Amino acid sequence: METILAIVIGGLYGTGLYLMMRRSMVKLVLGLALLAHAANLLIFVGGRLVRGVPPLVANGAIAPPDGSADPLPQALVLTAIVIGFGVQAFLLVLLKRGYTLMRTDDLDDMRTTET
Repeated sequence: METILAIVIGGLYGTGLYLMMRRSMVKLVLGLALLAHAANLLIFVGGRLVRGVPPLVANGAIAPPDGSADPLPQALVLTAIVIGFGVQAFLLVLLKRGYTLMRTDDLDDMRTTET
């Protein structure tokens, strides 16, 4: 399972980087979204994928049982998802504002400050 997820993570990183290198602002936003999803999946896989063993500490025990998933990466991914949505919303508003001023989404045409 980890091998398939490693291939998916690599594909998401590669596609995200490819889209970020294009000249269109829309492709830049999509590339950043794919990079965020790849990073979230990487953190989630780093916390071990375990089914059926919740990370609950029994009475009198110090740590969860062996073989349980680590809840910290899951909390980090949840936080990263919220931050990623905020960044994507900001980028979409920036894209709309830039398109209304410049009438283009080409990043090379947006380099000039004269309208």
